[in-house]
Amino acid sequence: MSRPDPIRDRREAMGLVAAEAGRARSGSGRLVLLRGATGTGRSTLLEAAAEHAEAHGMRVLRVRCTAHSIAPLTAVTQLLRAGPDFKCPAQASPETPDAAEATRRSDHASQLWRELLALAAEKPLLLAVDDIHLADAQSRNWLMAAARQLDRIPVLLVATERSQYDVEPPLSGLAHALSPALVRTRTLSPLAPDTAAELVRSQVGDAPPQAWVDDCVRAAAGNPLLLRALLDDLRTAEPDGPRPTALPDTCAALYPGSYPAAVTWWLDSAGSATAEVARALAAMDEDSAPGTVNPSATDGPSALSRGDDPARGADGDPVLLAGMTGADPARVHGWLTAMTHLGMLRPAPDGRLRYAHPLLRDAVLSGWSAARRQQAHRLAAEAMLRRGDPAEAVAGQLLRVPEVGESWATRILLDAAAVTVRESRTGDAVAFLRRALDEPMTSARRAEVLTELGSLEFASALPAVGIPRLAQALQLASSPEGRVRTAVALGTALAGQGEARAAVNVLRSLDRQLTDHPDLVGTLQTASALLADHDQQVRRRMYGWLRERAEHSPDLIGAAGQALLVRYESTAGLLSAHAAMDRVRTLLKEPAEPLGESFLLGTTAAIAQWADELDEAERLVDRGLAGQSTSLLHPMHAALLNVRADIAAARGSYAELLADPAVLRAPEAHDGRRAPTNAHAHAVVALVDTGRVDEARTLAGAFDLRDAPDSWEPNRFLYARGVLRAADGDTAGARDDFLECGRRQAARSVVSPAVTPWRTAAAECELALGRPEQALALAEEELRLASVWNTPRQIGRALRVLGAATGGRHGLELTDQAVRQLRDAPAETELIMALIDQGRLLTAVGERARARDPLREAAERAERKGAVRLLALAEGVLREGGARRTTAAHTGSAALTASERRITALAADGRTNTEIARLLHLARRTVETHLTSSYRKLGIRRRGELPAALARRPGDAERPHRERVQREHPRREQPHRDQPHRELPAW
Repeated sequence: MSRPDPIRDRREAMGLVAAEAGRARSGSGRLVLLRGATGTGRSTLLEAAAEHAEAHGMRVLRVRCTAHSIAPLTAVTQLLRAGPDFKCPAQASPETPDAAEATRRSDHASQLWRELLALAAEKPLLLAVDDIHLADAQSRNWLMAAARQLDRIPVLLVATERSQYDVEPPLSGLAHALSPALVRTRTLSPLAPDTAAELVRSQVGDAPPQAWVDDCVRAAAGNPLLLRALLDDLRTAEPDGPRPTALPDTCAALYPGSYPAAVTWWLDSAGSATAEVARALAAMDEDSAPGTVNPSATDGPSALSRGDDPARGADGDPVLLAGMTGADPARVHGWLTAMTHLGMLRPAPDGRLRYAHPLLRDAVLSGWSAARRQQAHRLAAEAMLRRGDPAEAVAGQLLRVPEVGESWATRILLDAAAVTVRESRTGDAVAFLRRALDEPMTSARRAEVLTELGSLEFASALPAVGIPRLAQALQLASSPEGRVRTAVALGTALAGQGEARAAVNVLRSLDRQLTDHPDLVGTLQTASALLADHDQQVRRRMYGWLRERAEHSPDLIGAAGQALLVRYESTAGLLSAHAAMDRVRTLLKEPAEPLGESFLLGTTAAIAQWADELDEAERLVDRGLAGQSTSLLHPMHAALLNVRADIAAARGSYAELLADPAVLRAPEAHDGRRAPTNAHAHAVVALVDTGRVDEARTLAGAFDLRDAPDSWEPNRFLYARGVLRAADGDTAGARDDFLECGRRQAARSVVSPAVTPWRTAAAECELALGRPEQALALAEEELRLASVWNTPRQIGRALRVLGAATGGRHGLELTDQAVRQLRDAPAETELIMALIDQGRLLTAVGERARARDPLREAAERAERKGAVRLLALAEGVLREGGARRTTAAHTGSAALTASERRITALAADGRTNTEIARLLHLARRTVETHLTSSYRKLGIRRRGELPAALARRPGDAERPHRERVQREHPRREQPHRDQPHRELPAW
């Protein structure tokens, strides 16, 4: 390690002093004033000047002034009479002297001047006066008077003076009353970054990482005092030299504490008002420091880090800091500006002022106790409230404050929670609600807060916290509506944990308490039936009870309960789609109990989706979600989202199904179990269809269905895993999954193929395994049940598979019927598969020329939808028949899915992504994913191009995807076959 240069980066100032010393030795002195902020090296430079003067034959007299002078002219007396015989007067003279005292002082001052002249006559002098701003007033006056006559004697007066901007206005400087010709002034700035970095490296043996050096420089803000104190602490921890590891963010990691002591001294020298403002700023920035509580750890920036700091932009917020400390706002503004110039504060990327390094902020704040910090946050909250700041900003300060005990605090915290819920920032909402519980409120209000908080905690994967919170809320709820709302939330949480029986028991336990509210009893019964879907035995019992009630007292179960019975009969194969829709549409026209309306809307949306009324189903989903409180657990919220996913799957909207990253990974396991959801099932199928089979394998492998709860969602996932196994060539394994799915569905009295078409999927596996009889039986049974439901999608699928199992001309006729049926259906992927099978059968009967048209249409439709696997399958069958595609697939507006059309239309109309997400009840990321997919299809790159791109005719923006398909599915020579080749079941 090299020896550090004591006057590093001060050569210009040192040159000035040396020149003036030479002038003084020639007989003409002057005053040189070295000014600078605390810790910038004034004293070090003064001592270097003294050593230089001594080396050149001058006599040096030194004094360091203090704020505790015991008598007038103490500083000058110490300067001129320093030595073992010097004695100060026993006590100070009065502030306002009488005539005798004034005479005595004048005589004393004159005597000191004569002594100075005598000393100067012996040898040129350098008077080194350190911290002249602390000298007693008489000494300052004497020195100013002397400065006016130094040009006639060989005396150089070099004084240091603190010139830092403080919140409290300082005294006038020494030079303010002197002619510029009598004084030469130099102001010392913080060390330049390169100089400070060189100083750090000089203290470290090995070449330290640049990032570590930069951190040290920032933590000291280029201040030599702070930098040396920091390096002393680091060197003490490592006797062989500071080891360049990560610089700590808190002073607790420093020993013996030279750095925080230096920062405290730096603040104390600035005065109490400045120290209070500096610490208030540090307290407001405390929430960005490592180790502090971040109430938004689950979903992004917290309330405290998004706009609650006093420094908003480059100018900070002096009014708020002044309100917290009682200082003058104008002086606070000036202090913020000065500290930025000194490097103590720096504008963050968002424009807000922060301390240059977290370690510096922590050292500043270390002078305040925890109680004083809390008081600062409360003062900030009150000041922000008075000036009308957003509730979220005010509440961000209250998170750091214990109970306020006033109604405004409760109101602000709850208002802030509502804002963050609307913005899908669950972590912030949980923090605000938890803090609100510390404030006094009525039992009914506390029950509402507990219900909302428990719901959010459960949704944030904290069931061990959320469920007890909801149970506590149920005990406190007083109004009938409040008890029902809380009971539904608690039941939803229990069912989500696989405790369907406990969930139903919670709801049924309120029956006796609500005898005077039959509409609420009906809502509870409907909720019980819906939650019973998580347990086969409970489901059977609940629906049996509902049917019995409907026969004798239909009014008691309400419209929502009757809609559930329609759904039950639909899945049991007892109703046609037309009859089911007639019944639920009639129910929708009836007056609905507010708490039960969402059950009616969600149930009707599910039936409409099965009935191929996808647009109507989507409107019902949107209406249902709009009426839902996103912060309260409710079984229909998940149900509505499931219907939305089912609609997207029916349309083949792969981008929508895969937009949420959460569906591409398994959720956290609870009680050792990890249960797949409907969204996971759709994601597996979408990944397979889009050619991302490896990702589908990873996702499917994350779940062990042997441990899955007895619910319809694992059954749906069984079907999805069968699709994956079929795509992987494990036809027997796929068949087993499909048959097991059917067995579980049948045990729940769910037989309609509208729910899950497991029979046709299993039939195709049987056909691929060379078991045509079993395939025929399954396909015929599905066609029978599909005919009962009687929608084009289900009948078309059944006819397609039956045609493939039948083969020959009759099979071709069945497949032709399937294509005609599916052209009227909203499910394009089913039509693509029917066209592929139609082409296969035409090729098998020798009509290869006719086979090309349906196969090319299938390929173009598959490419337009991004169905990579189906595209490869269609092109493979084309090659088997000796043909190839001759036209490029269409892109442009015609290629957009329904969801993409809605989103791009709103974006073209000037809506932001956040507005679109709120209007359509989607996550913002989902909107962004759809827009990205739409830009690709439309051949554009910017939002401003949307209106023109949407106005083009279909085909104007064609952009073929053949290269991608050929890259992912390279051409393989296929043997010529006269019979249809079923390489994979075409799900």
